[in-house]
Amino acid sequence: MSRLKRFIKAHRILLTSIITIALPAIGEMSLNTLLGLADTLMISRFIGPKALSAVGYANQIVFTLIFIFSSFNTGATAMISRAYGEEDYPKLNNIAGQAVCINVLIGIIITILAFLFAHEIFSIYDISREVYGLALNYFYIIVLGMIFMFLSFSCAAILRGAGNTVAPMIITGIANVINIIGNYMLITGFGPFPEMGIAGAAWSTTISRVIALIMYVNILFMKKGRVRIKMKDMKVTKNILKPLWNLSYPGAIEQALMQISFVIVGIIVSKLDTNSEAAFRILINIESISFMPAVGLSIAAATLVGKALGEKNIKKASNTGYTAATLGLLWGILIGLVFFILPEALVGIFTPEKKIIMISLTAMYFIGINQPLLNFMIVMSGALRGAGDTFSVMIITLLRLWIVFVPLTYLFIIVLDKGIEGVWYGEIISFLIFCIVIFIRFKSKKWTEIKIDT
Repeated sequence: MSRLKRFIKAHRILLTSIITIALPAIGEMSLNTLLGLADTLMISRFIGPKALSAVGYANQIVFTLIFIFSSFNTGATAMISRAYGEEDYPKLNNIAGQAVCINVLIGIIITILAFLFAHEIFSIYDISREVYGLALNYFYIIVLGMIFMFLSFSCAAILRGAGNTVAPMIITGIANVINIIGNYMLITGFGPFPEMGIAGAAWSTTISRVIALIMYVNILFMKKGRVRIKMKDMKVTKNILKPLWNLSYPGAIEQALMQISFVIVGIIVSKLDTNSEAAFRILINIESISFMPAVGLSIAAATLVGKALGEKNIKKASNTGYTAATLGLLWGILIGLVFFILPEALVGIFTPEKKIIMISLTAMYFIGINQPLLNFMIVMSGALRGAGDTFSVMIITLLRLWIVFVPLTYLFIIVLDKGIEGVWYGEIISFLIFCIVIFIRFKSKKWTEIKIDT
């Protein structure tokens, strides 16, 4: 405890800066998670299991597209945070404006392609004709709002890069409330509204995304603040586009191959019995909730490391990365202990089935062991991305996934017959190697030599 007190005392100012940025980001992600749970409950209760299944398939495609193509925002955040540190606000606004313009183009292209190839995309799933029809119906409406979604994510990344995580949290909260109210009205036909079923859920989501974008536009284009974009800032120029592309494409490749690896792991797990597969899905949900604070800390690390480099303060940038990663590690230890103490209670939140709970218990202990590694990795990766070292993070991540994690998962589940625990055997080994390598990379300070020329 005395060491912890000394750590807090020595890093009080830096800790305050990190937590000030991280807490709203954590709040924003928590709100999105709650929205997902609310959506699931409302669709399940008011429409039925087939609609819930259809929405799950459609959202799997939508989120894959989001993860891949919103990677351009990683480059924007790194460039904006550095311009923020340099106090070069004209350059900051220029980067922000061009990032918005590029996301408009991405949104238009993805919307057109999604409409044209929707049937081909859904044909990869082995689903009933009824679920197929419901999924397409939902997907077509969601796609209409895709451009608003990409732009909202871009605007949020711009604000975070400039150190403002409060506005995205507030906007997300308002949009989510609108979405939940809209769900109830449009799904059930409340008051003057027609009963639209699954289409109502899709329209509610799309409308909430339009409203969120309007709020972002008001902040970035209308109000005087750290960021104020003018129309002239949206003209795409080579001196901004080139570094933005160089910083962003590694993230897009990383996310694309990461999503493929998750699909392959899902296929491996599907070779087990139905209860084991259900347990796997529940455990993934629990694990995804557990590292939200680390994602918030990674956003803070990215913003503050980039800002410190813009200030030409390498020592501050380095201390920020180490301090944020230490917080991630401490959170991982804490939440890991919770998994050890309350495994049955946590799994029981998601299912009453005793067989599934019993299958999950051993895996929960391994998930607990993995938490410090997972949370440390997320934050340290964020620090490197904020420094513009996105290429190294991509290479390290892909080696972890494709050379270690996926082969080990196959080995433990298919060859050695270890059940779903095999996923986390592979995960622990791969994360341990990843943490060592990424720590060595950060300690080398080669990321301080990366130039972002504009």
